[in-house]
Amino acid sequence: MNYETLKELVAIDSPSGFTEKACQYVFDLLKSYGWEPEFTNKGAVRCKLGANPTLAIAAHVDTLGGVVTSFNKNGTIRMSRVGGPSLNAYEGSYCRVYTIDDQVYTGTLLLDEPAVHVNRHLKTELRTIDTMHIRLDEIVEEREDVKALGIRAGDFICFDTHYRELPNGFIKSKFMDNKAGCFVLFEVARRVKEEGLEVPVEIFFSNFEEVGHGGACGFSDSIKELLVIDMGVVGDDCAGREISCSICAKDSSGPYDYNFRRKLVHLCRKHNIPHEVDVYPFYSSDGSAALRAGQDFRVGLIGPGVSASHGVERTHKKGIEATIDLCMAYIKEVSE
Repeated sequence: MNYETLKELVAIDSPSGFTEKACQYVFDLLKSYGWEPEFTNKGAVRCKLGANPTLAIAAHVDTLGGVVTSFNKNGTIRMSRVGGPSLNAYEGSYCRVYTIDDQVYTGTLLLDEPAVHVNRHLKTELRTIDTMHIRLDEIVEEREDVKALGIRAGDFICFDTHYRELPNGFIKSKFMDNKAGCFVLFEVARRVKEEGLEVPVEIFFSNFEEVGHGGACGFSDSIKELLVIDMGVVGDDCAGREISCSICAKDSSGPYDYNFRRKLVHLCRKHNIPHEVDVYPFYSSDGSAALRAGQDFRVGLIGPGVSASHGVERTHKKGIEATIDLCMAYIKEVSE
């Protein structure tokens, strides 16, 4: 299996609200597979894999990031988070600042007074949005210097991913939540076309999941079931593993459809797909957004296990491929 499309998608900066280039990549890739995708009014990508789809399979292309809010006296930048990046994990991350006039500047996220030789409390200081800044790689010594570059409040801040695909199958990178899920949909689209299947399915790439409303709308009117592909939680008191597909029974938005989950579990058992059923304590998804918006869908949630979510993330090809296998098994089940 070729993971080049995952690598290419990860390389495209796409925090919520700044996803146009990533969505265009998705659109063009699906066209190259022989499909006819379309953009929703909000800029998400929807693609029917068959006539009158009753099942939507969704993943989100948007990621975490930030926007410029103000400038400090010394020419550093204050930011507001887009989504919930872990500031402890992101400290020291390189980033890009995109201006509204398409200028791009580089920088680094740092604690205020980050020098160990100056700040005796460096090790114990709390990392918050009020105690951290972006240091630009430009000669700027005061607010007016930053403004002279054309940087303004609202400009997007995008973080380096440090993508690495390792020989033993691990993939470590920021934003495996949820570009790994998008790769699952790429493979579903490719395989359905390759196998010449007739399926009542559409795939959906939402672009506002990290801020809570990606899955609220945009699906075809005929949809009755929504299978969300998003990261499986790995951590204490969670069953998820990077080498398996997680099936979520409940997250902080409530339980997912019981009969839908039963079908998914039975398919994993039938086809020997590595899986774990899990409960996520602090989590919501595009399925949560769809249900809150009043969509009359049966919703299921699955995805490859992702370690250190919203931080220095890592997953494994086995977990991604188990998720693809479960999607294909369910597609064939609903197509019979």
